[in-house]
Amino acid sequence: MARFHALPVAAVDRLTDDSVALTFTVPPELAEAYRFAPGQHLALRRTADGEEIRRTYSICSPAPADRAPRQLRVGVRLVEGGAFSTYALKEISVGDELEVMTPAGRFTLDPAPGLYAAIVGGSGITPVLSIVSTLLAREPKARFCLIRSDRTAASTMFLDEVADLKDRYPERLQLVTVLSREEQQAGLSSGRLDRERLTGLLPALLPVADVAGWFLCGPFGLVQGAERTLRELGVPRTRIHEEIFHVDESAASAPRSPAPAHSTVTARLDGRGGTWPVQDGESLLDTVLRNRPDAPYACKGGVCGTCRAFLVSGEVRMDRNFALEPEETEAGYVLACQSHPATEQVELDFDR
Repeated sequence: MARFHALPVAAVDRLTDDSVALTFTVPPELAEAYRFAPGQHLALRRTADGEEIRRTYSICSPAPADRAPRQLRVGVRLVEGGAFSTYALKEISVGDELEVMTPAGRFTLDPAPGLYAAIVGGSGITPVLSIVSTLLAREPKARFCLIRSDRTAASTMFLDEVADLKDRYPERLQLVTVLSREEQQAGLSSGRLDRERLTGLLPALLPVADVAGWFLCGPFGLVQGAERTLRELGVPRTRIHEEIFHVDESAASAPRSPAPAHSTVTARLDGRGGTWPVQDGESLLDTVLRNRPDAPYACKGGVCGTCRAFLVSGEVRMDRNFALEPEETEAGYVLACQSHPATEQVELDFDR
């Protein structure tokens, strides 16, 4: 089960004018709880004006191979009006303690020989930086092609870290940078990485069919366009892994259909179960949270996947899903934060 622990801030590093990297110290007694796979994320929690705020940020540091981590580093980009990102950029200092959930997420890569690639936009570099650095350090027969899109050079997160990786692994890391609002002296011309551009660019960069795993991360439009391009180029769905950082409300799914008049949800969580009535309009996660405040969640937007649960019985309707892979939904998993009952009785298992 995911758990929150208070971790001290060891460093606050300014990356760009609107982003920082936060480093947390992991005490020895919690080291195993924070062991992570490259690509996973952390949920951070704070209370402001009596309201609990949770936000999810990806781990950018490489995953240690032979020990649990002593530190964890995440990247935070300022979101306009963002309650947590504004706090992170303007108020957090070294020595502060933050509530940090144990690592979660399935946007991961188990290091193995082969060719891998990523298409990232903006802060989407954060989990991919962990994936690339871990893979190249652990597996000498692995290669990686990193295609990243940013507005300008000054707005590019982890610019020095990626450059250091390129210097360390010049033969195994192929780096392609595209700036949408600034011309470069060398390399590709400026502009967005849309489907038309990717269709011509990808086959010219690498043997698309030979790539063992594609990792797409960033804004919804970029990830969706890249996924469609890859499918049109013949890449099997099982080789494409996606993580979206922000989705506009316009990208939500179809309007809701009416729920049964009287529904209940039975949920198993951390070995204990209970059954509760679902109030009109609320998600199954909200129902569970009213009775079990320890239920796992972070974004409540269908993006992070922290609230994933197995649908034991009954039927649900998910408003949106940008976190679960098709094979996960086919296996019976749902996002509790986006699920509403479609039958009078629904049973979820958060422990599977």
